Amino acid sequence: MILEPLVQVPRLYLRVAKQVASYISSGELKPGDQLPSERDLAKTFNVSRPTIREAMIALELSGLIQVRTGSGVYITQTKPELSLADKGIGPFEVLELRRLVEPGACALAAERMKKTQLAKLKRILAAMKKRSNKPSLQQSDKEFHILIAESTENAAIAATVNWLWELREHSELNRVFHARILEEGIFPNVDQHERVLKALAKGDAVLAQQAMFDHLDHAIEMAATYFERYDEGSTVENS
Repeated sequence: MILEPLVQVPRLYLRVAKQVASYISSGELKPGDQLPSERDLAKTFNVSRPTIREAMIALELSGLIQVRTGSGVYITQTKPELSLADKGIGPFEVLELRRLVEPGACALAAERMKKTQLAKLKRILAAMKKRSNKPSLQQSDKEFHILIAESTENAAIAATVNWLWELREHSELNRVFHARILEEGIFPNVDQHERVLKALAKGDAVLAQQAMFDHLDHAIEMAATYFERYDEGSTVENS
């Protein structure tokens, strides 16, 4: 069960999505029209680029647009359903919070991780290598990050990281988006997980923190390539 705050923060991505839908309904945007770039949309709506990405996911789930990786975003319907449903917390919100929480957790884990936990982490990494570029890699990815959080010996950190993974699995916006980027060939980077493991094995908190931050920063960058247009010089290389 996913627990969320009693006082709900309005989904900003949903407000943006509804505004785009109203442009389609009024005829300002027509089927076949290409939306402006992510950067331009962010300026128009005065929101962050991650918010624009999540609005596009919601619109795509509703069948109002089509995202063509390497080309752009195109309108597909003339009479959209304006009552767009809340699809849950978005993937870029989750990734941003993970980037804030997990590097610090990794630093703490470097100081507290037991030999048995390090040995288990090595086995998980070995499984990741065997599953490289396969959808089943996601399970090993989850186990890797949760074990690091548990190794901090801080129940609040462990629960927070576990909750973030639950959001990813239960939020429709997250679940569908991650399925689609897998279809595009964007998988968790095994080499970066190995770099995190090596830092933990050394017991180097500073190195471990930086390795985790770099890993999650790269994960956000790669996830964003799903929306990038060719005229912005995008690539979809998982390196």
